[in-house]
Amino acid sequence: MSRNYKFHNPLGIYFVSFATINWIDVFTRRIYKDIVVDSINYCIKEKELIVYAWVIMSNHVHMLVATKGNPLENTFRDLKRHTSAKVLTAIEDNPKESRKDWMLYLFERAGAKNSHNNMYQFWQQHNQPEELGRESFDIQNVVDYIHHNPVKAGFVNNAEDYSYSSAIDYAGGKGLVNIVLV
Repeated sequence: MSRNYKFHNPLGIYFVSFATINWIDVFTRRIYKDIVVDSINYCIKEKELIVYAWVIMSNHVHMLVATKGNPLENTFRDLKRHTSAKVLTAIEDNPKESRKDWMLYLFERAGAKNSHNNMYQFWQQHNQPEELGRESFDIQNVVDYIHHNPVKAGFVNNAEDYSYSSAIDYAGGKGLVNIVLV
């Protein structure tokens, strides 16, 4: 990981992106997205994660985050480790998963190239954290970018109609993740 892509400031607000290896479209199934949602909520409750905005796309996740104290690099290491194990098990156990053999082959192939893995590699190694200034303009631009990802991808016409995003919360509803509005 480059020095430019690290959590340098423990009090910073960070835009974080992480993707599946080879940009595999795993999160086309609700069951796999729900694992990520549950893990994010766990990190909020147990690991002092503060989430201001988030979205799960078909092959990557964007978040705007900070922490109340627990180092963000530890939180994201644990989040990625946990979600990869849970999603891989869900894929293996899903009798209706038509892409099972193909996806597991690619995850296994990527895992064999990385000595830190026992068998599979699910997520790309980096998180690409980018610290934002405290200016509300910068933060609002990132929140808008995160929320408009599903619109740009053609999943929905309005950002708040995409269930796996905090755009619902910003539109006055209650989303799936316990966020803090900016």
